Amino acid sequence: MSNQHAGAHPITVEVVRNSIVAYADEMANALCKAAYNMMIYEVRDFCCGLIDTQGRMISQNRGGLPIFLADLGVAVEDGIRRWGLDGFKPGDIMIMNHGEVCGQHLNNVVIYAPCFVDGVLVAFAANRAHWVDIGGMRIGFGSSLTTEIFAEGIQMRSLKIYEAGVRNETLWQIIHDNVRFPAACLGDMRAQVASCQLGARRYGELVLRYGRETVETCIARIWDQADIAVRAVIEKIPDGTYVAESALDNDGRNLDVMIRIKTTVTIKGSTMTVDYSEMNPQTHSPLNSGKSGGIAAARVAFKAITSPDLDVNEGCFRALEVITPEGTIVNAKAGAAIGLWSIALPTTIDTILKALAPALPDRIPAAHKGDMGGCSFYGFRKDGSRFLLLNIFGGGWGGRPAEDGEDASVSVCQGDVRNSPVELQEIRYPILVEEHALREDSGGAGRFRGGLGVRITYKTLVPCKVTINCERTKVPPWGLAGGLPGAHNLATVRSAGQADRVIFKGTEIPLAEGDTVTFLTAGGGGYGAPSGRTQGEVENDLAQGFVSPESAGAFYAWRAVAAQ
Repeated sequence: MSNQHAGAHPITVEVVRNSIVAYADEMANALCKAAYNMMIYEVRDFCCGLIDTQGRMISQNRGGLPIFLADLGVAVEDGIRRWGLDGFKPGDIMIMNHGEVCGQHLNNVVIYAPCFVDGVLVAFAANRAHWVDIGGMRIGFGSSLTTEIFAEGIQMRSLKIYEAGVRNETLWQIIHDNVRFPAACLGDMRAQVASCQLGARRYGELVLRYGRETVETCIARIWDQADIAVRAVIEKIPDGTYVAESALDNDGRNLDVMIRIKTTVTIKGSTMTVDYSEMNPQTHSPLNSGKSGGIAAARVAFKAITSPDLDVNEGCFRALEVITPEGTIVNAKAGAAIGLWSIALPTTIDTILKALAPALPDRIPAAHKGDMGGCSFYGFRKDGSRFLLLNIFGGGWGGRPAEDGEDASVSVCQGDVRNSPVELQEIRYPILVEEHALREDSGGAGRFRGGLGVRITYKTLVPCKVTINCERTKVPPWGLAGGLPGAHNLATVRSAGQADRVIFKGTEIPLAEGDTVTFLTAGGGGYGAPSGRTQGEVENDLAQGFVSPESAGAFYAWRAVAAQ
């Protein structure tokens, strides 16, 4: 217990602890109910939270994207630098997505609102949500066409979309006229505004109830407690420097050159340092992120190891240092294209965990599907209206030291996001989903098998285009402790009268009415030697259709003998 905050009454601390998380969760519920696009209300590609007047995370909603871990503060900090704390008024609403500050694709738009109590600014309520479009030449997910950020859409840096409750009509019109789906985008923005106003109101009620000093003392205690719990875990990891390396297929433009992912993790006492100094230099493609990308990846791995069950707050990350020199794919220089900012992050997280596997042999799993996984179909309906179908796909997670990997789960970066229901996709868009099933034999063989990927087939009902961006096809999800790698990602396009086309990466691929696109997502790597898997487990895999008889014979030698 920290003596600095020992005066906070334990019961009041618990009331505040649960209140601030409940407020963030309530913000998330309000955002989902009012949002216009499925990436928010179905997939839940957003985060909500409360930020203090120094840009520190007070609380964040449960179920938010892990790659948004405690990074709303950088957007608020930028606004504080621009406007000063005395530059905010009740009724102000800020909008922010600037690439140099946020480091993410511009579709991830931050809205935040100041919280005033008795005329004094005490905090901010903020959220980040994925807009279906932000203008520019990119449509949907996966485009590799851009080489600088100015082609990727509108950038807004700490601008007041509402000032003292009055809407900035000029900024509103600029947004309206420069996005492809203005009704959806501006509708989502209104939902974000309502969410922030709710969060600011709730936090203000808490401060009025207990007083600002008491609430902030309780928050400081909560942060201290998180820090103590995290450090206790790190202290059990043997001190040392741990290094691992892997790779991405390419940058999406130069398809013959692989991208180096290298991480160095140092444990010293109760601190962990993640060093990206040997990460691949930034690319002349959108496969880059700003500084926040590398920090987010390190935080996801760090929190998974040290405090998976703790609610997110600033104290969870005090014991983590991230060294991320400018000019790499996880800290690109200003102006670089960052439309594919998240592509490298699942592999980066897997590589951090791989580095720590020798130090934590009983906790680190094999690699998971290793891409962000999703599709973008776009074009025009028969009535001439524009459509954009976005969806997220699951895949296999790695086998673990004591059990099989999870099937059909989204990447470690995406946390609790969900895929859109098939029925809703078919109602909203001119497509049919012919199949959505587990992918047999995709999990890596091992004592504990890797989880299965999925097989999903879309049939187009109108001519349209699709963007495909499969990753980790040259370095599939690896096994650990003798386990074998999982199957890699791929997509197949079938057109009448033509041979099937296997595609790993392609932007704006034209499709005719009746064409089908089948996505096969990766399986997780296996854990432990396949010879250690029991007969009963393999028989269950066969009965469930997880493993074919051919694979059972090839990878589990005893099974082949038993079948003779």
